[in-house]
Amino acid sequence: MNMKIYLDLLFILNFIYDMLILLTVSVTLKRNIPFKRIILGSFFGAISTFIILIPLNQYILLILKILAGIIMLLITFSYHNFKYFMNNLLYLYMTSVILAGFLYYLKLEFNNLSYILILLIAPLILYLYFKMQKELKMVINYEKKVTITFKNNRTLNLTGYLDSGNKLQDPITNKYIILINKKILKGIYNIRSPIYVPIQTVNHHSLLPCISIKNIIIDNKVYTDYLLGISDDFKEISGSECLLNYHLIEGEENV
Repeated sequence: MNMKIYLDLLFILNFIYDMLILLTVSVTLKRNIPFKRIILGSFFGAISTFIILIPLNQYILLILKILAGIIMLLITFSYHNFKYFMNNLLYLYMTSVILAGFLYYLKLEFNNLSYILILLIAPLILYLYFKMQKELKMVINYEKKVTITFKNNRTLNLTGYLDSGNKLQDPITNKYIILINKKILKGIYNIRSPIYVPIQTVNHHSLLPCISIKNIIIDNKVYTDYLLGISDDFKEISGSECLLNYHLIEGEENV
């Protein structure tokens, strides 16, 4: 009787685990998989857990576990192409390792109370993981490879960060401003007659020295209606060397 209860709990626990993991993979990769396929995949995954009860060599057992994971993945997401499949597989194991590692860190003993705690904690862990993945993708999407061409035809290749806080614009020319550290321009461009643009900071008004540029290329698009703002206080954000203007999100390519 005790063994039957244990198997029931083992099945239910793994079914919910697999369902949460597959759901996290689906949401993270935006697969839009019908929930019934996630249920079917989770059901197979829970059944395959009983492989551990078979007295097999540990290497054979490992191979069977990997095959079971692949089958569970194919039941849930099907097979479209190799890249699609490998992305699903990668995220499946990444999510599984993160969840299992965190629960191991808690060092919970397996009893009825622990089962309840695990079922409560697991969704929270996976939610935090999904949120971190989303924020990471956002950071990556906001980092751009930038090529600046100056009036002297010298070019500068660097990484720019699309900053939602940078909405600076010259009130006279109506050109938008990209911020860069003065040190980066050393040996590239000699600043002789900058354009001083009035800007408002948190505490006071000030004048920002800017220079005209020939163009700026971002994602193979050419923009000309921009000024380069020179700042001594600019600090790199996420490894980026200049702060792009937020207008670039809505701005159109111009030559």
